Amino acid sequence: MYKIQLTITALSPLAIGRKKPGSVSEASDYIPGSVIRGAIASELIQRLGQPAPGDDFYSLFLDENYAIFSNAYPATAKGKKEQNKEYAIIAEEVRILPATAVSSKTQPGFKTAKGNGVFDTLIDNFCAESRDLFYDPSCPTAIEKGNDGRVEPYTGFYSKFYSKLGEYKYYTHSVSKRLLTRVGINRRRATSEEEILYSIEVLNEQFSIKRSLQLVQWESTIYKSCISIETDEDLANKIIAFINGNSEAFRLGGSTSRGLGRVKIEAIQINNENKIEERINNFNQKLRERWHEWSVLGKPRQNLTSERTFFTINLEADAILTENWRRTTVISEEMLCQFANLEELKKDLKLHATYSSYDYLSGWNSAWGLMKDVELVTNKGSVYLFSISANRTNQWIEALSQLKMKGVGDRTSEGFGQIEICSEFHQIFRKDVK
Repeated sequence: MYKIQLTITALSPLAIGRKKPGSVSEASDYIPGSVIRGAIASELIQRLGQPAPGDDFYSLFLDENYAIFSNAYPATAKGKKEQNKEYAIIAEEVRILPATAVSSKTQPGFKTAKGNGVFDTLIDNFCAESRDLFYDPSCPTAIEKGNDGRVEPYTGFYSKFYSKLGEYKYYTHSVSKRLLTRVGINRRRATSEEEILYSIEVLNEQFSIKRSLQLVQWESTIYKSCISIETDEDLANKIIAFINGNSEAFRLGGSTSRGLGRVKIEAIQINNENKIEERINNFNQKLRERWHEWSVLGKPRQNLTSERTFFTINLEADAILTENWRRTTVISEEMLCQFANLEELKKDLKLHATYSSYDYLSGWNSAWGLMKDVELVTNKGSVYLFSISANRTNQWIEALSQLKMKGVGDRTSEGFGQIEICSEFHQIFRKDVK
């Protein structure tokens, strides 16, 4: 699998609509993979003509081994120095906080002068429920500051930066929005139409950095995405050359004829690192350590033996899941075996915990000029805890490696269903909030 990283710099406001049933269109918090896919496809057709079976366009978008366009998440964040001076941070990899992450209700956020820290509850919840106990994830840092210590789920984008001393710090990534007011145009007279005034919610193309009390500097908003191509290195090199050769020709989102959607896209090929085995081993080590610490509170219903290997499926993007022709928000044992092409091992796989939520999503298909179907999607950040027999671990590691590259559910070519195996954030407990 060849992986191409896209760095998208906003040059004008982006009208990336997120249509929901029964409400007005609102701006999304990121650039969906379907928008990037459509923009590149449109530019290819304009420059190369209509596609034909067997050409590069067909291989990218219509072939059985089509390219996968991941969502572009905001990669810019603000860091603070002394005297409240700020600086811009650009992350190479933007991740999704799992649904099991929580933070202080009164002062949420990663551990700073204002935030009390963020930690994960998956492993502790699993250990407590196995002993028929209730786990209270109150925040000790908040209690020390005189608050009641209550916590609530904390979601969003984050990144982790390492310092020269080997230490690391977490940052929250987000993008600001604003409303642009427009007037309708009478097509016959080419003048403004009476009583037609509307507003478009857009993603801001810049954000402000406080260099001092008087000096404010504006920085461009940057997004990170990737394109995954399964087997053809020559095709990967061609698409990199095409994107870099036309880096400012692409338009993303709606209202492009009104000056919105201008971006600069840069593409480079990156290493497709496979750390799944390492992640699974680290997760199981932490799980067994925590299981031993919980043993002072009583015996579990079932012992955690070395005969089982545990792993999590973390949704890094919204997923469209179907089971028995019906939409669902749970990845069952049978579904995961089908995704991984290991249906003969269905009896060996066990689902222990599910943390998921859902939403409804629609959109506009520019190529067809029609609305897309309303889909029930499982929200990004959802977590599923599974276990398998230890003697099947290597077999599952290979299958999960393929699954991570391809994704789960429907419309994976548009960025839906991207996953991570054993998110590192699950190893951050209440005692060491970040």
